[in-house]
Amino acid sequence: MKNKTVFVCQECGYVSQKWFGKCPSCGAWNSMVEERERINLKHTNYVESCKPLPLWDTEEGERLFTGFSQLNRALGGGIVKGQVVLIAGEPGIGKSTLLLQLAERYSRNYGKVLYVSGEESGSQIATRAKRLNLTGDGLYVLAETNLENILEALDYVKPSLLIVDSIQTIYSTELESAPGSVSQVRECAYKLTQVCKKKDIPIFIVGQITKEGAIAGPKVLEHLVDTVLYFEGERFSFYRVLKVIKNRFGASGEVAVFKMTDKGLEEVPEPSALFLQERTGSPGSVVFPHAEGSRPVLLEVQALTIDAIYTTPQRRSQGFDLNRLALILAVLEKEAKIFTRDKDVFVNVVGGMQIVEPAGDLAVALAVCSSIKGKSLGDVMVFGELGLGGEVRAVHFPELRLQEGKRFGFRKVVLPKSCVFEADGMEIYGVSHIREAIDLLL
Repeated sequence: MKNKTVFVCQECGYVSQKWFGKCPSCGAWNSMVEERERINLKHTNYVESCKPLPLWDTEEGERLFTGFSQLNRALGGGIVKGQVVLIAGEPGIGKSTLLLQLAERYSRNYGKVLYVSGEESGSQIATRAKRLNLTGDGLYVLAETNLENILEALDYVKPSLLIVDSIQTIYSTELESAPGSVSQVRECAYKLTQVCKKKDIPIFIVGQITKEGAIAGPKVLEHLVDTVLYFEGERFSFYRVLKVIKNRFGASGEVAVFKMTDKGLEEVPEPSALFLQERTGSPGSVVFPHAEGSRPVLLEVQALTIDAIYTTPQRRSQGFDLNRLALILAVLEKEAKIFTRDKDVFVNVVGGMQIVEPAGDLAVALAVCSSIKGKSLGDVMVFGELGLGGEVRAVHFPELRLQEGKRFGFRKVVLPKSCVFEADGMEIYGVSHIREAIDLLL
């Protein structure tokens, strides 16, 4: 083993032999920190491990239930042995509460669970468990930040599940850098992953996030794990959305919705009903079937337009990309003669959800038009991508979106003409241009 000094960017993990004021990779200023890098000079020959693809065992193994049915569904039916799950979210959003409830329920079915906390003491966790009415007979709590001690406890307890809260607080004595640095996060996550996969122990790792909303630490952390979960929602709202960003054992884009109560987090079995329960159908309101995963969720997209007070009109968006909104407003002005240059435009996705798929373009455009004209669109479901020429382009999963809308009583649907197909009991209108959609509904 040989050591050498390198400079590591604390934002992206870029490694350099010399110091830079600005990281050449991500452009962050004053992020290069001097660290000692260990180089393993030992070489091992693994040629004998190479086998043709048909000789590898393709059995995935049984699914292990987390204790939350909606979370099981979002993960593809549950977790598997040796699966590494990274869960991230803003402070106070409910990550520790969710994992403490999960650990207690999991221990009832599969035996001992080891909960490693680097941020809270054992008495603090016990106080929260008492508030949540958790017995925790099979739940073992370890307040520790040293990686070597954690691995020793793992051998002693032999749990069926490991939870680490959080990876940024764990450090290894083999490295000289401080806890939370790129080298420490990478090394600790790698060792925990290798040990748990070798012992077939699933592990949940809590990751802190930056002020921009990304997971803190090197990007390799997200590549290292099997599943990445984002816990989203307004801190002062009752509802939380757990979104699957990456999943090697199921589909990504799935969501599980929870409600925060004084007894902890409760599952919401019908997210679509939750997001539409207080909808009034006023001007500027449109229903959009959001389908990043295999199960669509009906969302209410709201738009509000008022006369601008200042010289430069305001553009504000909650849950929808602001740059995408600017493109939609430009298309409306050029192709449909809907002018917003003298109006403030506000767009909101109800429930704290984020729309990142382009299928929401047509819904946002019609919501803006509805607000400007002061006319309600009624009980209509809208989806489609909007091109710069005003054309309405095809999107994925149109059948699933229609099925979800039909299940909740929507009979009128506006969608891209290329996605039109027969559906019993539904009025389907295919449009190829934004002007057709506006003439149809307004």
